[in-house]
Amino acid sequence: MKKLNGKVAIITGGAGGIGMGMATAFVKEGATVVIVDLNAEVGNETVKTLQEYQPESMFIQANLAEHDKLGNIVTQVVERYGKLDILVNNAHASRMNSIADTTQADFDLSFNTGFYPTFYLMQAALPYLKETKGNIINFASGAGINGDVNQASYAVAKEAIRGITRVAANEFGPFGINVNIIAPIAKSPGMLQWAEENPEYYQGMLSKIPLRRLGEIEDDIGRVAVFLASEDSAYITGQTIMVDGGSIKLR
Repeated sequence: MKKLNGKVAIITGGAGGIGMGMATAFVKEGATVVIVDLNAEVGNETVKTLQEYQPESMFIQANLAEHDKLGNIVTQVVERYGKLDILVNNAHASRMNSIADTTQADFDLSFNTGFYPTFYLMQAALPYLKETKGNIINFASGAGINGDVNQASYAVAKEAIRGITRVAANEFGPFGINVNIIAPIAKSPGMLQWAEENPEYYQGMLSKIPLRRLGEIEDDIGRVAVFLASEDSAYITGQTIMVDGGSIKLR
């Protein structure tokens, strides 16, 4: 039996990159996936691919920075499918800047597209996840854990997501809801573009990955997300799972 058979999942930032990798892994395991993304053109193309595996999957075009409308995403999904089993908060936009050059606008972008959507979507999804004893997967980053240079606004927002995830794990656990974090290094389009623009820094990063490669968005990141969304991880909550080839070993 497929691990996510009959499950309904929301994945933000699902039109491309890691989000698309997870969405593909989910539908192959039987889930109906709702991808949420700002890019309507890419979102409509991606959902066609997903529908080859699960015809009921759909795309919702949304600006996650419009926080007062986030509840509508959850409502729309529940009205169509009758339930919600899995929420994956993957989307996040940011600018690279040193602390000296970071502006309020940099923090606003990072928190408005990353932390706040994660928080408000968890809040909106809670009543429905109580009914299904569902799963939440949030996204952090080694940039926050390591304190990478030139990642001030991104690192802070990602660590805020880790903090609220631990709180949610404690508060939601009595309802049978698991809340975990993936912190990946992946071969996403954004990463590949960054590698091309910063070849020396990229090679240095690659040399520090024990497995000496970037993670595949579906086969590596997507499969771990399937695990965290399935019954296989029923006794895991509040954890940061490093899917980074061994780069960071949390203690």
